[in-house]
Order: sequence, then structure tokens, then C-alpha cells
Amino acid sequence: MSNAKTFFKNPIVSIKYVYNEKKRTYFEKKFDKIRNTCSDKTYVKLAFRVFMNKKLHLSNPKTFNEKLQWLKLYNRKPEYTIMVDKYAVKEYVSNKIGGEYVIPTIGVWDHFDDIDFEKLPSSFVLKCTHDSGGLVIVKDKSTLNISEAREKIEASLNRDYYLTGGREWPYKNVKPRIIAEKYITDSQNEDGGLTDYKFFCFNGYVDCVMVCIDRHMNNTKYYFFDADWNLKRINVLGKEAPDKFSLPKPSQIGKMFDISKTLSQDIPFVRVDLYLSDDRIYFGELTFFPACGYDANLLPETDEYFGNLINI
Repeated sequence: MSNAKTFFKNPIVSIKYVYNEKKRTYFEKKFDKIRNTCSDKTYVKLAFRVFMNKKLHLSNPKTFNEKLQWLKLYNRKPEYTIMVDKYAVKEYVSNKIGGEYVIPTIGVWDHFDDIDFEKLPSSFVLKCTHDSGGLVIVKDKSTLNISEAREKIEASLNRDYYLTGGREWPYKNVKPRIIAEKYITDSQNEDGGLTDYKFFCFNGYVDCVMVCIDRHMNNTKYYFFDADWNLKRINVLGKEAPDKFSLPKPSQIGKMFDISKTLSQDIPFVRVDLYLSDDRIYFGELTFFPACGYDANLLPETDEYFGNLINI
């Protein structure tokens, strides 16, 4: 492949070769080789070309995905590190809205082998504080495969999520730790699983909530609703939904919008993730860059609509 040299000399221009399917895997491997050593600015430009198939306009960003890249580079407030730390954020949220909305922490450790499983309850959730995906859900401790859990958690502990997760700056200085949380369920769902409610917030204005359903079927569906529980046809599923389509309106939806408003004050954009457990609201996490800011699944008009709501 003679194009390899061209790629390294000018990756932003020569990324066009990626869209030849036979060469796509080849150039993605080359991308993987330089992604951990290039500057943040080069990374986001190159990744935007790869994942969005278009040029990133940092000097005059307009769309949602473009502005998220700008925010990665130029909106770096120290408190954001606390807000993405899955342990430290608990105190932050408690001070903002009250500890009753925080999932109880059972323990926190620096190393997997520090965990005394004998002292843990029969059900709990293990997760790492500094990344996304390092999660072990334990519904019944007697069936837990500790070796598999160790492998997953230690892989997560060793992962630099700032480098591997799209150069999301808030994660850069989060201390990698392990926490155990109370395992919560929702009896209103057939399998007891939790429905995710993800609120899109723009400096205290909460535009809508994305409801994630059917996760247990490995076929997650996403629908957007406004504060009055009207379907917003701003993604593919919503646009194609039949007339009068809806989902059951959560009993606490008004309070959830209020909480999201409080937690998103003075932040250009943040997604506030909440759960309902038998009508009780629990805080999940704060997400600054959904899909790392490379969400090709958004409708083009939605990308522009959300972009207009971010004031940079």
C-alpha cells in the first residue's frame, strides 16, 4: 500500500482513502498506531474525518459534534475531573441535590486483590472510577466468577481512558480506583433492569431526555421526549415511529428534569444520566461527550439543532 507514507505526511487529507472498503481496516490500524502519541488537536481532527466522514471546523464550529470537539480542547475546568470521577462525583452531587439521589457506595479500593468479597453483600456492582465499560454486575455473589471479574476490572484499571476514549480531557487526571455500589433494580420492568434516562442539558436548559429501553435484549432502542412527554422525532427511531407513538411516562419525570437543570448550570453542554428504581430517582453519571462527539447516528438536522443550543 503506497498510500501509507501519504497518510503519515498528511493524515487529514489522505484519510479519504479510508472510504475504500478494502483499505479501511488498513488505515484504521495506522490510526491506532499514532492515536496515543499525537496532540489532542490532531487527534480530534483526524478522528472526526474517520468517524464522521467530513472535515472538522474548529475555527467556526456549528454542529453538536463539532462543538463537542471544540469543548474538548478549550473548555477545561478542573471541576470537570471531579464530575467524571465515578467516586468523587458522589460527594459533588450530594452537595448539589442531596445524598438521597446517590447510589450507596459499599467500598472503594486501589487494587482488585484488596477486595474482601466475604464482606460484600449478595448482590452489588463493581466499576472503575476513571473509564467507561469497566463494569461487573453481580446479582448473586455465590455464582460470581472472581477470575473473570478480576480480568475485566484489572484491564479497566490499566486503561488510560483519556487516550483511548477520544481525548476526553476531564478523564485525564482521574485516579483509577474500584468501587462497589448497591445493586438497584426496578420492579416495574419485567426483568428488574433499569431504564436509562439521559437528559441533554445546555447551561441549565434541559431540552429533552433520551430514554434507553430493551438493553437486556442486546437491542437497545433510543427515543427522545420533551418535558411534557411528547416524542421528539430527532433521531432515526423517533422519526420512523408511528403516529401517536409513546412510552409510559415516568412518575418522577418532572423532578428528573429539575435535577438535570440544577446539575447542568454553567456548563455549555452536559448529559445528566439518571435512573428510576421503583419511582425513586438515582444519579447515574455526568457525560460531557456522548459517543465521544462522533455520533454519526444523529440526524443531520439534530446535529445542527443541538449545536445551536451550545454557546461557546
